[in-house]
Parts: sequence; C-alpha cells; structure tokens
Amino acid sequence: MTFRVVLHGVESTGKSVLAERLARHFGTIWVPEYGRTYAETHGVDMGEEDLLTIGRTQAAMIEAVLPGAHRFLFADTDSLMTAAWAEMMIGHVPDVLLTYPKADLYLLMEPDVAWVPDAVRIYGDDSVRTRFAAISRNMLEKSGVVWASVGGDWDARLARAVRLVEALERPKPSSGFDLAQENE
Repeated sequence: MTFRVVLHGVESTGKSVLAERLARHFGTIWVPEYGRTYAETHGVDMGEEDLLTIGRTQAAMIEAVLPGAHRFLFADTDSLMTAAWAEMMIGHVPDVLLTYPKADLYLLMEPDVAWVPDAVRIYGDDSVRTRFAAISRNMLEKSGVVWASVGGDWDARLARAVRLVEALERPKPSSGFDLAQENE
C-alpha cells in the first residue's frame, strides 16, 4: 500500500523543500507543485479556468507517478490547495476541485516562518497571509480529511513531519487515535 501525503498551506512555508526532504528520507518520490510552473509561464493573474487547469493537472501528475512510489508519495499541494487558491483569488471554489482523490494525510504548513518573495509569490503582506492561512486550514477542516499542523523552524518541521508520516503505517489502537487530534 502506498500512502499519499500532501503538503498544504500558504506560500513560502517550505512545502516544496519539505516534500523533497521527506521523499529522500523515506526513499520514495515526490510531486512538485504544478501551480508554480503554470504561474511562471502564464503569470499570476489567474481566473477560474486557470485554476481548474492547475487542479486537474496536479491531480493527473499525482496519479501518474503513484505506481512508482515506495510506501509513500509526497505531493507539494493537490486540488484542495488549488481550491484554497481559488477562494483567495476569485472568491469561490469551483466544485470540481473538491472531487479529486484525497490524500491519506495532509501536512498543513504553518506560516510561522519568514515570507520570502520571488517572481510568483503574491500574498506576503501579514494580514493577507493570515487570511490565506485561515482559508487553507478551513479547506482541510471542511473537506473532512486527516491533517496535522507542522510549524517551527526547518528542522522541527522535518522531525514532526517524519513522525506524522511514520504514524500512517502503525496499527490504529483501539482507543481510536486519529492524527487529526494532533491539531487540538
């Protein structure tokens, strides 16, 4: 069995770096964020059709590499993050973005690290970043997926993520432990 683990959260919180580090740690593969590639090519002024293309392509990329994954597949975002982007950018979530396969675990990257600007990052203002972080968290809560918050410095993020991912393979105790309890 291959567990899907998606890194979720606002820009500049280390999703790409952590996805790659986790894949290396667990000896498997990871899927980069298609939305970044799309923005680098087409710009950051996006409408609904752009976001639908990103969501569809990200889902297809994840499905395409799944057979080559060993135990875990890490993805830097999926259609739920694209849905959060849609709410932030166009004010609503197209229903189709909520229909793609969900991960076994979402790691919500907390915005407790410095925002680093680049050519495609657009939500660096503190109040806007806070709003986007709330939208991202709410998307996970509304979707009913299993998720856990990951914050702190880069080493703390990796250590916590490794523990959470390893917990996916452990038998579930009769007490009904749920990774989502990690967020309380």
